[in-house]
Amino acid sequence: MKYDITALGDILIDFSPMGVDDAGDPVFVRKAGGAPLNLLATVAKFGGKTAFIGKVGEDMFGRYLAQVLRDNGIDDRALVLDPAHNTTLAFVQLDASGDRDFDFCRKTGADTCLDVCDVDENLIRQSRIFHFGSLSFTAETARRASLHALQIAKEAGCIVTYDPNYRPPLWDCESTAIHWMRESLAFADVIKVSKEEAQMIAGAADIEECIRYILERGVTAVLVTDGANGITYGMDNARGFVPAVPVQAVDTTGAGDIFFGTFLTCFLRGGAELSALTETSVRNYIAKAAAIAAQSTKLRGAIASIPEFGEDC
Repeated sequence: MKYDITALGDILIDFSPMGVDDAGDPVFVRKAGGAPLNLLATVAKFGGKTAFIGKVGEDMFGRYLAQVLRDNGIDDRALVLDPAHNTTLAFVQLDASGDRDFDFCRKTGADTCLDVCDVDENLIRQSRIFHFGSLSFTAETARRASLHALQIAKEAGCIVTYDPNYRPPLWDCESTAIHWMRESLAFADVIKVSKEEAQMIAGAADIEECIRYILERGVTAVLVTDGANGITYGMDNARGFVPAVPVQAVDTTGAGDIFFGTFLTCFLRGGAELSALTETSVRNYIAKAAAIAAQSTKLRGAIASIPEFGEDC
């Protein structure tokens, strides 16, 4: 295959807080964002061949994001610059522990306007892994494009990885979000999901029950992240827990994406075969990913905080 991972989804500008100016007003710094971008940048930094499918505005922010893709070794041939819509913007607030809250400027965001005709089918067919997230399902146009891409990926025999990255302001209502987060499970082979998202999808509080619900939809491996509380994983015949790596976090933006990108790097280096995903390999991959993600929270931003890979998985 030409590409290790091709991802489709949201790409945007994160305006991250950087203190206050002389008048006491908050200062924000421009950062490239979007969960699929963060994941691809992680895999690319660790030596993987990656590509992105998405849409940005033909504006200063869209051109910047296109350059970020190129600068990070991500193939940008399927990035569409749309003159009719603006690049999506997100403003990030951080609490004392580095946890985030978001406000979005996305009602006419270009990423929501990705259409079926924008999907590079050959790019998907040339990829070992196809990755997507739930935010591509928040608008009808991008949802149609995403479902089309997923069908192409399954027909091509790609391994499909999924991150149901729930952001309440971007959905019409919670029930719509739950519906599409559940429907998407039918395409997924490996899923990384937060504890809260797993509980939403399964409609249950118990994590074991959540994992069982997701596995019953045909998923091979489920990784449930819970911040500093660690990672619970599940496969057909295995359940387990890997503790988080203690760290004094400054900014957790992108940590989950860096975690999943590291996990998939280990998976790729291990041969990228679902049949080879044993409990031992999954535990090893998670441990490596947790260590890398923890290091990333010591710096601000997402892509700029990706550390070196270090020793192999």
